[in-house]
Amino acid sequence: MAESGDLISFIASMSGEGNLRVEENLGSGYVRLRVAEAERRQAKHDIQYVEDIVVEMLRNARDADADTVFIATAKEERTRTLLFLDNGCGIPAVMHEKVFEPRVTSKLESMRMDRWGVHGRGMALYSIRENASEARVVTSDAGLGSAFRVVVDLDDLRERADQSTWPIAKKNDEGVFACVKGPHNIARAAGEFALEELHTCDVYLGTPTEIAATLYYRAQRTLDRSKLLFVDDEGTLPVVDRLGLAADASDFLRIASGIGLVLSERTAHRILAGAIPPLNSVSARLLREGSAHKDPAPIDLAKDRRGLKIAQDDIADFSRVLERSFAQLGNKYFISLAAEPRVRVRRDRITVTFDIDKGE
Repeated sequence: MAESGDLISFIASMSGEGNLRVEENLGSGYVRLRVAEAERRQAKHDIQYVEDIVVEMLRNARDADADTVFIATAKEERTRTLLFLDNGCGIPAVMHEKVFEPRVTSKLESMRMDRWGVHGRGMALYSIRENASEARVVTSDAGLGSAFRVVVDLDDLRERADQSTWPIAKKNDEGVFACVKGPHNIARAAGEFALEELHTCDVYLGTPTEIAATLYYRAQRTLDRSKLLFVDDEGTLPVVDRLGLAADASDFLRIASGIGLVLSERTAHRILAGAIPPLNSVSARLLREGSAHKDPAPIDLAKDRRGLKIAQDDIADFSRVLERSFAQLGNKYFISLAAEPRVRVRRDRITVTFDIDKGE
């Protein structure tokens, strides 16, 4: 009887090495790897934190040829929700569930080694679903990009305690920008990836409202309006362009929901009116690159003797926190905000004004 090694060599010579790595051909360019091949592609670390999910999803989008990825994130009590939207090659409908099975990948011949290890063993989405309360494809199809929703119970999978601090980027000894300070939170995970893929893959990180505003802003400036007249179904447009088809607030909410963004009607009106500015990309924010919406220059309080000065971005963030907190009071007393909270900064005082609508 021939030795097993001789048998494998014979099979390889007759059918090609690729067949030895594949357990099942799933169609549409996807395969299920054999256990040995998946183990050979073992990543350097398993998912231990929410931030690991962010990195794996960004790597997936990059390897799907996306050059732009949007991350909408929100936290409510002990639940973290993440929505990833990209303009990559997309996933056929028949594969929306199978991509979460172990060892399923479209990267049989294109596995990639990067700073986080080997990518392309068909285990990232499987590991994410195993660690999350929910992980699913919201919408995707071949050539149209993807939207993934991931919900995490923070009692089961931890995240860094400080999620508000952004990292600081500086050039290293090789003259390459890298994150050198800041907690290893979601912003730093996105920042490290954005700098690693600088000029190759842009990343945008923000709240669902900020991401929706950015998608709408970009789509309005890139879509051919004449061609949109003949689009009956937004599902035929790339995921990241669909909000550009919205004709009014109702339309905006319907399309946003279809790509995983849940917003209020008031928020939709504000976005359509241009009241919420688009985000800078993560790399632009870290490198302070110029854009239509620059971060304000830091204020030197030592040189300003007139009183307290607070950057407009910080005031806007504070206003959004107040708006969310107001909801608890509003639900109890049947009142709602007529406009976003107005924050006024004076020499020795900060005043917040809530304009309200009283319930009938």
